[in-house]
Amino acid sequence: MITQFTPIEALLGGSLIGLSAVLLMAFHGRIAGMTGILAGAIMPKGDAGWRVAFLLGAIAAPLLLTLVTGSPLPFAADFPAWAIVLSGLLVGVGVTFGGGCTSGHGVCGIARLSTRSIVATVTFMATTLITVFVIRHVLGGF
Repeated sequence: MITQFTPIEALLGGSLIGLSAVLLMAFHGRIAGMTGILAGAIMPKGDAGWRVAFLLGAIAAPLLLTLVTGSPLPFAADFPAWAIVLSGLLVGVGVTFGGGCTSGHGVCGIARLSTRSIVATVTFMATTLITVFVIRHVLGGF
């Protein structure tokens, strides 16, 4: 599997993620951790409105980009469905034990110079690197 390097798209996407995190903190005083936002939207405690709006915006943005540019965003998964489901479940376990997700720790926590978030981000990035290496080079990929 070849990974394409798209620096312009990555810069724009990262900027929008950062902007959304800053705006959420400025207007609601909340961290933009996607799993926490999703959990709060599923099991609301009185503040589900902004959570649903945030999630809908994350879903609508690629659709809007497709409408504006006229070209669909390419998406392909070279993995079997069971591997994707298992991966999602493992991420959910990691989020629970890690006290937050990549967006909460990686984007917001590091920006606040949180030692806990820096350690969490280094841990999940190292785990990702090891996992990709093992799957691609030791197990031969899927």
